[in-house]
Amino acid sequence: MRVGLLGTGRIGSFHARTLAQHAAVSHLLVADADPGRARQTAARLAAAPAAVTALPGVDDVLAADLDALVIATATDAHAALIASAARAGLPTYCEKPIALDVPGTLEALREVQRHGTALQLGFQRRFDRGYAAAREALHSGRLGFVHTIRAITADPAPPPADYVPTSGGLYRDCLVHDFDIVRWVTGREVVRVYADGSNRGAPFFAEAGDVDTAAALLTLDDGTLVGCHATRYHGAGYDVRMELAGSLDQLVVGLDARTPMTSAEPGGPGAPSDPWPDFLTRFHDAYVAELGVFLDVARGLRPSPCTGADALEALLVAEACERSRRLGAPVSLDSVRPAVLPAGEPAR
Repeated sequence: MRVGLLGTGRIGSFHARTLAQHAAVSHLLVADADPGRARQTAARLAAAPAAVTALPGVDDVLAADLDALVIATATDAHAALIASAARAGLPTYCEKPIALDVPGTLEALREVQRHGTALQLGFQRRFDRGYAAAREALHSGRLGFVHTIRAITADPAPPPADYVPTSGGLYRDCLVHDFDIVRWVTGREVVRVYADGSNRGAPFFAEAGDVDTAAALLTLDDGTLVGCHATRYHGAGYDVRMELAGSLDQLVVGLDARTPMTSAEPGGPGAPSDPWPDFLTRFHDAYVAELGVFLDVARGLRPSPCTGADALEALLVAEACERSRRLGAPVSLDSVRPAVLPAGEPAR
């Protein structure tokens, strides 16, 4: 396969290495807004099984003879690139989100629908073995009926100040992963949210209209209550967990020897010697797995496991949370759902 990769920053470079080492990829063509960074990425992969070539720009990659495209650029370029790929008939993988707002998301999805191309979004937790085991346990009945779910995403340190104004905010940028994985694990939809946030750290979050710590109570369509929590300040390490409490049993995703937690109980477990430092380390295997699945999607071997419709649903939950935070009141998903949605594969 000849695969194009747009964006060679931190996650793009990771994807470049994964693709260049995959047995199905013969040629990898990369480009970046900074051409020098693309050349450096290609040089680092000179010994990879696939031939890796840096091209001058995005348009050069899109004009090449490709079998698939991977988008790992800055968020504000995603929607336009997805639309361009759809018009070129290219199966496309794109890091979340499609766009930071609903209209931009819908516009890109209509192009995908119009041209009938495959689209897979980068919600890597769906490919993590812990979340997959939790999904299986829930649907097998092992937990009984699940009444409460608790989800947390905690970054060890805040992003650069100049990232925050264009990030979309903590709900759209960070907790959107939790919103997606809650839908995937449970197979249920969110019907109502009640959210709030605070700023206890650097002032640049508040200056951008954002928060550095957030909480949201989600009500699912079967009555299950989900508490979602996120922060940019978790100095103990990178912490991503999900707890599912049922009538028969309780299961935790993300609880292992590297979970950055210390027990306050006498004789309880102490702080890990090697806590998870960041998302790329914590979800390394999941990131590799999702690109492998995408290459199967691009070859027509399976449908997309994380569609544009899925990405839209997670964004709508984030939109509802942001509105709830600003209003100080519960918000229903119906109140933020567009009247007309693109046709295509159903969400989930």
